[in-house]
Amino acid sequence: MIRHLVLFKLNEGVSRDEPRVAAGARGFAELGALVPEVASWECGWNVTDRPIAYDYAINSSVADTAALGRYLEHPAHRAAVAPWAEFATWVIADYEF
Repeated sequence: MIRHLVLFKLNEGVSRDEPRVAAGARGFAELGALVPEVASWECGWNVTDRPIAYDYAINSSVADTAALGRYLEHPAHRAAVAPWAEFATWVIADYEF
């Protein structure tokens, strides 16, 4: 199995209450059910307020690297990620477990 972790940091001056950000979070909340390769899916807003903290996280898993590739190329994934480029930056980690 491959764990796919993504941490998002909202850009300076961007609030999670903005309609575009709220819509982006809804898109991610729905994404796991739309992509057949996804074995597990969790996402949500950070509940702590620390200077080093990121704002939003996705914790998901897929069967293997081939499934990860299909997930990343899936149209629903591309559509869900695209709006975030306007208001956030992110880091990822993919590891076997």
